Amino acid sequence: MSVTWTRRKRSLQRFWADFRHHRAGVAGLAILVVAVLLALIAPLFIDSGVTNVVSGTGEKMAPPSWDAPLGTDESGRSVLLMIWWGSRTSLLIGFLAALLSMVIGTVLGIVAGHFRGWIGAVVLRITDWFLVLPSLVTALVLAAILGGSTATIVVAIGVTSWPSTARLIRAQTLAVEARPYIERSTALGGGHWHIATRHVLPNVAPLLLASTTLEVASAIVTESTLAFLGISANKTSWGTMLRGSYDWGAATSGAWWYILVPGLCIVAVVMAFTLCGRALETVLNPRLRGAR
Repeated sequence: MSVTWTRRKRSLQRFWADFRHHRAGVAGLAILVVAVLLALIAPLFIDSGVTNVVSGTGEKMAPPSWDAPLGTDESGRSVLLMIWWGSRTSLLIGFLAALLSMVIGTVLGIVAGHFRGWIGAVVLRITDWFLVLPSLVTALVLAAILGGSTATIVVAIGVTSWPSTARLIRAQTLAVEARPYIERSTALGGGHWHIATRHVLPNVAPLLLASTTLEVASAIVTESTLAFLGISANKTSWGTMLRGSYDWGAATSGAWWYILVPGLCIVAVVMAFTLCGRALETVLNPRLRGAR
């Protein structure tokens, strides 16, 4: 056991030594750590009451001031407090939707790559069918049918964004199963479950980790787009704030803070996930490991 932990510790040390050379990735990781920590500690300082329309005590559409550093909205609520509380919804939906998408894509990708007969062909046809569907429109329809809640938004995004992951994992599975030790494992009596879980999954995990960070960024953008189009989880998020600024004419009334701040939060978090994903892909992919 001690030998195993020693090897894992050395692997993590090597990983961090390579990762920290990518300044853009480290900057993205720092932004993500700050964003996640702020979302986690938000209930210690504020509660969901800051999003209640009756809790606004400031002037409507007031510019930034000492009392409201980022201005107020149409109900006199602090944009800063709403951004802080809304980060919990946006990040939660982003993480859960990406996790659901990764699970579906990984399972179907391994199945399509491992089983070469009619099972793989059927999975590929299903994947191709989902690929040609416009994911945003499909998610919009699913969310409208299932109703507005956090779970339904997560499902709507997750079940429409997995095909690219499935294609990626299938290609990696085919490459892994072409190696000699897979044939040796099969000859020694290794079954489908053994090969998939003991050989294929560990080899596709690094690629999956890098892909997950990019998928979270895509899920956050999709959630914000759905909220702007009127399909939300009935909770305050960065997307619903953008929708509110549009409905109340923040652009025409000169309330730039109501539009700019939520938009910048989305851009910053999505860019941070993208930078981390690119850095992880470079570190974990042997072909790109030398790139800086």
